[in-house]
Amino acid sequence: MAELRALGNTGLSIAPLVLGGNVFGVNGMDRAASFAVLDAFVGGGGTMIDTADMYAIYLPDGQGGDSERMIGEWLAERGGRDRVQIATKVGGEMGPGLKGLGKDYLASAVDASLRRLQTDYIDLYFAHFDDETVPQEEVAEAFDTMVKAGKVRSIGASNFIPARFRSALDVAEANGLTPYTAFQPNYHLLERALEAELLPLCIERDIGVVTFFGLAQGYLTGKYRSEDDLGQSRRGGAVKKYMEGKGPAVLAVMDDIVVARGVSHAAIALAWLMAKPGVAAPIASVTTTRQLADLMPSMDLTLSAEEMARLDAAGA
Repeated sequence: MAELRALGNTGLSIAPLVLGGNVFGVNGMDRAASFAVLDAFVGGGGTMIDTADMYAIYLPDGQGGDSERMIGEWLAERGGRDRVQIATKVGGEMGPGLKGLGKDYLASAVDASLRRLQTDYIDLYFAHFDDETVPQEEVAEAFDTMVKAGKVRSIGASNFIPARFRSALDVAEANGLTPYTAFQPNYHLLERALEAELLPLCIERDIGVVTFFGLAQGYLTGKYRSEDDLGQSRRGGAVKKYMEGKGPAVLAVMDDIVVARGVSHAAIALAWLMAKPGVAAPIASVTTTRQLADLMPSMDLTLSAEEMARLDAAGA
């Protein structure tokens, strides 16, 4: 089993890979398929499951709350709530007028998530998107109320720009309110903007970082090599940009490491993230246990300094 890592100053210790829940309950991921992936992840030493209230209202068969409901059914069926940490997010659009970080909406949204998840607390609750229409003091007070009520253990932010994230931290500190203690950004071998300002800020403030799109929406699995490969999944169109940039150079380095180490491209991409200063864990989602089996070895894979340097250079 992989060694647990402290997630910044959230008070949580997690395995170095977080299971993304955006696929559960939609797009063919029925109860049997979702439960199989969840069982295999926890059975293999995984601890944190990441979801959001809006997953996956944007898919043809999505209603919103689909993922939370499926995870809630799994928790109710399997028991052992204390064996896993549940992270979910709020603020994305759930319907007309149902979005944002206003205090009244947050109060109702957290209760709705708790009902869907069939639990009485959320381990890590993220502001999914910044909301500049609401004063940051109001947002901080709303999250602080949840924490003090025991509904939420720790809070985080996702998709914030540096200035807004810094000011949110400062507002909470100045008012003696519960601060964000985790951050969830887009960060992977081919998207490195985080390194300029946000990652140093997180390290400075001891903010736990869990990254999304760690596999560059599937490109870093190595399965998209030509235009003909783009039709393999609904995300094909999103990865085309990586084919036209530094992606092929990164894959070439990964190809060498795959041969030398006998692990998957996905495991290498995730292990690179796990080795980055300030990063507690990347988030990755799968639709089958076979895909999960490619990812899980990342938790025990330590890339050499030379391998890290080659990957860094190719993706710089």
